[in-house]
Amino acid sequence: MKDPYQVMHDTTVRLLRMAATVLPKDVEEALRAAHERETDATAKTQFAAILKNIEIAKTGVPMCQDTGIMIFYLKVGDKFPYISKIKKALTEATRTATRETPLRPNAVNPIVGGNSGDNTGRKIPWFNWEVVEGDSLEITAFPKGGGSENVSIVGMLKPGVGLAGVKKLVVDNAMSYMGKACAPNIIGVGIGGGADIAIKIAKQQLMRPLNDKHPEPEVAKIEEEITEAINATGIGPMGLGGKTTVLAVKVDYAMRHPASLPVGVAVQCWAARRSTAMISKDLEVEYLTHPLEGK
Repeated sequence: MKDPYQVMHDTTVRLLRMAATVLPKDVEEALRAAHERETDATAKTQFAAILKNIEIAKTGVPMCQDTGIMIFYLKVGDKFPYISKIKKALTEATRTATRETPLRPNAVNPIVGGNSGDNTGRKIPWFNWEVVEGDSLEITAFPKGGGSENVSIVGMLKPGVGLAGVKKLVVDNAMSYMGKACAPNIIGVGIGGGADIAIKIAKQQLMRPLNDKHPEPEVAKIEEEITEAINATGIGPMGLGGKTTVLAVKVDYAMRHPASLPVGVAVQCWAARRSTAMISKDLEVEYLTHPLEGK
């Protein structure tokens, strides 16, 4: 009989290892396409280096020395029978993956200092819980790097600036940090709700496949317009010039208060690490972003 704790632990260890060493297919394809269409010699060299890095990482070496702060997005079925074991299993899996992959220890106490040494500690890993109908558990491992996180922002705009003000905020932010976030970037934008809601929505957009579009055409148009505007700046990969500064901009929203227009901007570097698996109530595992074949 399968042990639910062990299944969740072992699945998460693999998710963290794959996230650190193998980019999701959609991200790698977007980087290769950007390399192909690039005409600037310096930018093309940068893309070649990124693509070589990707191939080396597939041998089991983390693709970046910064392996991120540990974040999990969980879609928990309301009838999934092992809910009480999730947090403990995933926390211990973080320790195991840190030791075995290995991952760089990145959990630092902001009050008294000191690194925990195993990527765990007070409120880390961070768990984003969503209860859904069903009897399965979907886990997305999302180790988030510090460089791109440092240029993420929340803007509290006056409602009168409208969508033009929202787009200006996102583009101005990209212009301000230039290549500091290891471009080409993926940018998530959350509009409305409140300050905390907007940035949560923005970060959630970084989970979306790069080749999708928002189902509402008005929002999809905003995504396209911001992408075109940022790429027109010519910032390029690593800020050294070129056609592609962002691989995608993903936008979503919540209803807002009449008096405020919050905008969250979450920035991701080209090493867009995420890995997702589904665990059924019978403890069968399906790896959605990194299938077992060939691994």
